[in-house]
Amino acid sequence: MANKTEMLSFAATLDSARALDSADHLASFRQKFYIPAALGPASSKDKSASQADGECVYLTGNSLGLQPRGARQFIEAELDDWAALGVEGHFHARHPWLPYHEFLTDTMARVVGAKPSEVVVMNTLTVNLHLMLVSFYRPAKSRFKILVEKGAFPSDQYAVASQAAFHGFDPTGAILELAPEPGCDILETSSIIETIKTHGDEIALVLLGNVNYLTGQAFEVEKIAAAAHAAGALFGLNLAHGAGNLLLDLHGWDVDFAVWCSYKYLNAGPGGIAGCFVHEKHAQDFALPRFAGWWGHNKATRFDMGPLFDPLPGAEGWQLSNPPIFQLAALRASLELFDQATMPALRQKGDRLTAYLQFLLEDINQLVPNFCRIITPADPKQRGSQLSLRFKGESKTLLEQFKVEGVVCDFRQPDIIRATPVPLYNTFEDVYRFYQVVKSLLKPR
Repeated sequence: MANKTEMLSFAATLDSARALDSADHLASFRQKFYIPAALGPASSKDKSASQADGECVYLTGNSLGLQPRGARQFIEAELDDWAALGVEGHFHARHPWLPYHEFLTDTMARVVGAKPSEVVVMNTLTVNLHLMLVSFYRPAKSRFKILVEKGAFPSDQYAVASQAAFHGFDPTGAILELAPEPGCDILETSSIIETIKTHGDEIALVLLGNVNYLTGQAFEVEKIAAAAHAAGALFGLNLAHGAGNLLLDLHGWDVDFAVWCSYKYLNAGPGGIAGCFVHEKHAQDFALPRFAGWWGHNKATRFDMGPLFDPLPGAEGWQLSNPPIFQLAALRASLELFDQATMPALRQKGDRLTAYLQFLLEDINQLVPNFCRIITPADPKQRGSQLSLRFKGESKTLLEQFKVEGVVCDFRQPDIIRATPVPLYNTFEDVYRFYQVVKSLLKPR
């Protein structure tokens, strides 16, 4: 039977947006988040109650997710236990600190499509990336290149270049970049696979962002991973814009490793603790080189303080230090909501929200041709919630005008505004409000 929302067609009206929200069975999750106030009054004549109360239209969860209302309670519980118990909180807190990261493992594994033994919550994204490169970038004299997307997030570029240099290779020769065809913004899967085949004997590692941070393109991971393995290379992912956004199947796709942050779609707060995946086929490979720390040591003998490192099997064996409990608590507050909502339902709503945003922007282009160009793929299978937009006019100026009108998006060089309706807390009315603000700024051309 079709979902009630699916039976409702799109229209560029407030009533249509409200009808879509009325049919949304995930609508109540918005109340579980704090929605920031608008910087200035919205100019639309038909304000909603939420806009009248001063809430902004927050479309930048791809950069920093909103605060779950439960986060304060979760963190304060640990503060209270620290005050009451001191060091004994490691064993006797309501959620004992010694195994605290394990309280997040099962939910995080469901979010990224992995077995619990393949996932660990630890460190920050780029720290985890370097730890993974230590183990999975093993260059040889003839097979030493790393294949990445041109214009990957800077941390990825810096990490792979520094790792190549660390192994004695000139990064300009060791790093292969995938670039779109001239005049295109996105990479074709066939082109990626052809590049892998052409340079297969030279490539040690293929490393991609699951979703490109700039264009919003989601890659066909399973096909690309298979091509990398067929060429004799390992395959890794940066899920900064994928975790909590897309339906993922890291285990089934045979990804060797993946890393992600938690402060975007996973709503763990600024600089929140990150995550890491290591496929179970590497779980018992203790010969893999790695940087060791005591939290990755065998739990049964960790406190014997022995001189020899005995790594845990699975992803936990890559841990370095005991994790920050307050950051874990904030992330746990958010992950509980993911378990309640479920990723399939969130992605279904996310596809619908983003399709509505696309529909409304196309309506604007009917008024002023080519006012807004969407560079993110139109196919929902090749994107998540984000749309990357090029507007006529100065993007930074438009962004400031959006803020004055109560809409928060973000800007990335050279000229892209990213608008991202997140299904956990954004509404169809939010999307409509964005449309109204953009429409109010139109000038006939």
